[in-house]
Amino acid sequence: MRSFNPKTLDTLDRHTMVVILPRRIHTRPSTDVPFESFVDLRKGDYVVHLEHGIGRYIGRETLAESSGPPRPRASGDDIRGRPASHERRGGQDALILEYADGDRLYVPMDQLHLVQKYVAFGARAPSVHKLGGAAWERAKTHAYVGAWTYAKALLDIQAKRLALPGIAFSKDHEWQRTFEAAFPYRETPDQLTATMDVKRDMEQPRPMDRLLLGDVGYGKTEVAIRAAFKAVMDHTQVALLVPTTILAYQHYRTLTKRMADFPIQIEMLSRLQTDAQQRAIVDAVARGHCDIVIGTHRLLSGDLRFHDLGLLIVDEEQRFGVQDKEKLKQWRSQMDVLTLSATPIPRTLYLSLVGARDMSLITTAPENRHPVDTHVVEEDDEAMRRWILRELARNGQVYVIHNRVHNIRQVAQRLSKLVPEARIGVAHGQMGEHELEQVMLALMDGSIDVLITTTIIESGIDIPNANTLIVRNAEAFGLADLYQLRGRVGRFDRKAYAYLVLSKDGVPTAEARKRLDTMMEHTALGSGFKIAMEDLKIRGAGNVLGVEQSGHISAVGFDLYCRLLREAVSRIRQGVSPSEPLSRSRVTVGTT
Repeated sequence: MRSFNPKTLDTLDRHTMVVILPRRIHTRPSTDVPFESFVDLRKGDYVVHLEHGIGRYIGRETLAESSGPPRPRASGDDIRGRPASHERRGGQDALILEYADGDRLYVPMDQLHLVQKYVAFGARAPSVHKLGGAAWERAKTHAYVGAWTYAKALLDIQAKRLALPGIAFSKDHEWQRTFEAAFPYRETPDQLTATMDVKRDMEQPRPMDRLLLGDVGYGKTEVAIRAAFKAVMDHTQVALLVPTTILAYQHYRTLTKRMADFPIQIEMLSRLQTDAQQRAIVDAVARGHCDIVIGTHRLLSGDLRFHDLGLLIVDEEQRFGVQDKEKLKQWRSQMDVLTLSATPIPRTLYLSLVGARDMSLITTAPENRHPVDTHVVEEDDEAMRRWILRELARNGQVYVIHNRVHNIRQVAQRLSKLVPEARIGVAHGQMGEHELEQVMLALMDGSIDVLITTTIIESGIDIPNANTLIVRNAEAFGLADLYQLRGRVGRFDRKAYAYLVLSKDGVPTAEARKRLDTMMEHTALGSGFKIAMEDLKIRGAGNVLGVEQSGHISAVGFDLYCRLLREAVSRIRQGVSPSEPLSRSRVTVGTT
């Protein structure tokens, strides 16, 4: 802040503006826990203050009871979301936020709910705002308009769907209860709730469009299987659309095994079949001789005609191309659709979309599930041999991830010499259909001890006996990929291990090291929903929101955008017209 000579406009002095917020302007909701969903706030992190915009956290100080300057705090490098009462030592502790021109804002701990860590889609650092400037209010207004537009589009789609005629499926058949009772595991409460949500939608005389979100290995497939069985009991067909051939084969095996005691015809349509086999399946679907068909984007081909399609299940829709998604949009208005996703979204986004998008969350782990024991290690042949032999000693199987097709066979030969006791197989996306099918069959029936593979197994592979994962060149993988890969092991009641192996050729970047450290630190079950894996969560948010909202999220931060969206959804449902975004008297910011 500067002082000027009013006649000459020459600068007389320059001052740093310090704002100490009053202590009792906003009432903090009892349910808010600051920073609950994020990594500890550290010096240099960008934050969003509800009233003043984006700044940088530079430390913490204790505000003296007197009117003198704040007393420095010795350990101000990081803060955690502990109750404010734990932080007082004679005076009120405060966060120090730095804004444009070096101006500082002191936020007392009992106002911490006004501050959130800045999270957005891109990796580019945001610009900090000027205290007292108009840019922040403009950014909030633009973001609110974007959130309103998005919410209005969602609610318009929902209204149109509710007005369309659909199939009202019958209440559960006696066979349905028998089928569900045969499930060999105890369902989690979330699984049961999600199943009830789906059945309730199916029994309504309008098209269902429900999104089922769940961490890897948390039982989304069983919910989908029960929905498919319910549809078949009412003599309609089911299509299960998946992004990869391997996932199609996995689902095919799972469904045929679960429904083996019932007269249900299940087929798989993918590149694993010959042309003649595909023609026969297409004909069976058209004649109504096939009850459930599982396949990749081949299901969206123009030559496939259904006799009476009642339910479409889409697994990992975000992995399909633009044209495929356009076709799915057409289908959504004609039948019941259940979409599955293993990419978590933040709870704030989930709550913001309640009422505008039908969603179910599965966040509880199945019984007897253990966290995966995760290690970041240097490349060491002898250590790798020990890991593999330990798994073989308990009659288990091993995944070795090598994401370079050009030399994957050489790695297999080297591993054969290192562990001659092991039966080794290779799988990657460029293999021929028949060869890939034979490898996957051998893996599933236990004929392969060690599978050397690319990330083709990232989604869908469900081998109960595979409980050791070795990822070569782990520093080259993104956090979300590592998390999904780790989800391939430890899916049942046996202790599982994941080794993230660093290459000998180079030193990991600071960013890569941070990703690997995050994987080691966060091994708790369901951590995809609970830990601070921003890029994984924001990927999930992007899948739900679409890239067109990313600019608004970058402008105000993800958490505030979610609250703007929640406000918009609420107002539109109440028939209220757009107005100024989030009046100060009604809105507080905090994680949910």
